[in-house]
Amino acid sequence: MAGGRGTRFEVLEVAGPSMVPTLLHGDRLVVRYGAAVRPGDVVVLRHPFQQDLLVVKRAVERRRGGWWVLGDNPYNQTGDSTDYGTVPEELVLATAVLRFRPRTADQSSLRARLSWAVSALRPLRADASASRRLRAR
Repeated sequence: MAGGRGTRFEVLEVAGPSMVPTLLHGDRLVVRYGAAVRPGDVVVLRHPFQQDLLVVKRAVERRRGGWWVLGDNPYNQTGDSTDYGTVPEELVLATAVLRFRPRTADQSSLRARLSWAVSALRPLRADASASRRLRAR
């Protein structure tokens, strides 16, 4: 994807454990459509076999025909490029800019609220070390 005019942002909710520890089930992502994808970016893509399903994975490396994408959770078997191969460029829709973790009902004490406030918002930058680590899998 090339950056440029028409770039828009959207908030999406994460479902499932494939990106743990980076993202947890229920986290919210601010994603940017139209941004250039770099190795290590967390991306939103259409599942190659179920194109009505959006998937969040890490873009590990560009290969012939598109991107090799993997989940960050090595213990999860939810499907990534090891199952469906390289994802065509046109199916990679957006890059994640930041993660917002909603506050839970049990975080009612001042200490719990402060702890949440410090950790709730995290920028998501391209993680080249994760890209190298995941490529070895």
